[in-house]
Amino acid sequence: DYKVGSVLNTINNTTQKPKTWFNTITDIQKYAIDSSRLSIPLIYGIDAIHGTTYTDGATMFPQQITTAASWNPENAYNMALVCAYETRASGIPWNFSPVLDLALDPRFSRMWESFGEDPYLCSVLGVAAINGYEGDDNNISNPTKVAVSLKHFLGYHATISGKDRTPSYIPEDALREYHLPAFEAAIAAGAHTIMINSGIINGVPVHANYELLTTLLKEELGFKGLVVTDWADIENLHRRDRVAATDKEAIMLAINAGIDMSMIPYNYEVFCDGLVELVNEGKVKESRLDDAVRRILKVKYELGLFETPNTNYKDYPEFGSKTHEKASYEMAAEAITLLKNDSGILPLKKGTKVLVVGPNANSMRTLNGAWTYSWQGEKTPEFAAQYNTILEAVQNENGKENTTFVEGVAYKDGGSYYEEEK
Repeated sequence: DYKVGSVLNTINNTTQKPKTWFNTITDIQKYAIDSSRLSIPLIYGIDAIHGTTYTDGATMFPQQITTAASWNPENAYNMALVCAYETRASGIPWNFSPVLDLALDPRFSRMWESFGEDPYLCSVLGVAAINGYEGDDNNISNPTKVAVSLKHFLGYHATISGKDRTPSYIPEDALREYHLPAFEAAIAAGAHTIMINSGIINGVPVHANYELLTTLLKEELGFKGLVVTDWADIENLHRRDRVAATDKEAIMLAINAGIDMSMIPYNYEVFCDGLVELVNEGKVKESRLDDAVRRILKVKYELGLFETPNTNYKDYPEFGSKTHEKASYEMAAEAITLLKNDSGILPLKKGTKVLVVGPNANSMRTLNGAWTYSWQGEKTPEFAAQYNTILEAVQNENGKENTTFVEGVAYKDGGSYYEEEK
């Protein structure tokens, strides 16, 4: 009814086979093209930050924080190379990755998404990932490449409370010296799209911040790509942040600040009808809308979606291959970090009495982390049962009789962040 031009994420947090993705997206694209006056295809995007998240059989790599522990840009490149290939094998051409936020606060719940706390390392690994995702020439029409979406511009991790999507206080010198360099390097590397910080910096929600989105990002940094919101963040300007009296005013603030595409999980009619009214009332200029549309169409065109609206899983024989698995294994092995080895206790002699402690020791979900087969990784055991938890690996090597496990504490039974939000 609203002629949507993009589909973001996946229904009900589902993980599907490449064939299912192909059939689903083919149907969506056919309907979108046939019902469009100009036969414009839609663009499909997901969060695949260490492997193709919502696809059964995809190769999962270590998380970005582990990539950083290897201190090797080649690992970031290889992860992105494989992830781009397998995401395209799923028919999806747009990936909300890499994460370029600095992991400065150990309380923050999404530390694992980041390349760490150092601006230089984050910049180098971010550029390497972009080259893997988009190709060294940024030719995203290549059916083995995806368009990236840098996230979350800007200062996302640096919250006062340590909690996700909460306010930050970041002086401009700190914003520019620490938080900006990775994004600046990524833009210079040719990244096609960027996702915006869901929080508030110095009292102003970033989704309504003209100085950050237009003056800094589009004018000073010269970003020519597509600027997309995070999940429901335009309506949050009214419903959470209370800087807008109505949803309609929130739309006006965000679009005029520089947002090009709204990620709308629920209220399509509120955004679509509201934006039309705002243009008719002269509160959002048609020139601003033209700029947003131009940026969106540019990405669709450069992805080759007008010629090939969907890629076919049958053309990707290396999907989930041993070659891809080997690349993941090599990265994991290189990233192993030995913190302490008093008296040369490691490596252990086989048969040594070992105590394994903690709830993460026997959890495949926490071993893989979020964005693993589902948003919070709660479906990981379903799709990765053939692999070993830390406890199982120790038992296999050392013998169950020599290995004692004490959970210590337990996480809340059942449920997940995603389910609680729903």
